[in-house]
Amino acid sequence: MFSGVKAGLVSADVLRKEQQELRKHERSNKHLEEESRHSKTVFRDKSGRKRDLEQERLEQRQKEEAEAEREEQYARWGKGLAQDRQQQQNVEDAIKEMQKPLARYIDDQDLDRMLREQEREGDPMAEFIKKRKAKENKEKKEKPRYNGPAPPLNRFNIWPGHRWDGVDRSNGFEQQRFARIANKRAVQELAYKWSVEDM
Repeated sequence: MFSGVKAGLVSADVLRKEQQELRKHERSNKHLEEESRHSKTVFRDKSGRKRDLEQERLEQRQKEEAEAEREEQYARWGKGLAQDRQQQQNVEDAIKEMQKPLARYIDDQDLDRMLREQEREGDPMAEFIKKRKAKENKEKKEKPRYNGPAPPLNRFNIWPGHRWDGVDRSNGFEQQRFARIANKRAVQELAYKWSVEDM
């Protein structure tokens, strides 16, 4: 039988012997049972090597953190870095303003600076300040520009470079294009005038 005892009609002696053998067999396997009770499960991959689950979990966590960081960075880029900086600056300014007292007095430097930076219509000194700022900006190094006679128009309104010698080397396409546009506009205007002539 499956349990290891004889099947059928057996005597009491045979049964006693079989039970003793079963107990002996159980005692000999008892230490194996104790060892297996406290042992950890061994996980293996398809090739039969042992898997280190802690290491795999750590790698998975690092991978997820890197992915989350990358997603956050793409979300920040998608929103716009300049807009993000501007929003951060607005929040900092708002916090700074909240920490100030409600009543502002004449000796408040921030209020004074803000009022000085505002441009008011009809301010006689505003033009002088603009000229002075323009002069300061001019003193800064800027790229040279073409200073010769007026260049021919082009469809992109791009000014020629400062080394241009003033010679038009085009094949005439730009002039033809502008002539077509002017002709079309003149025909449309003439057609409109003709259609409303008898009104």
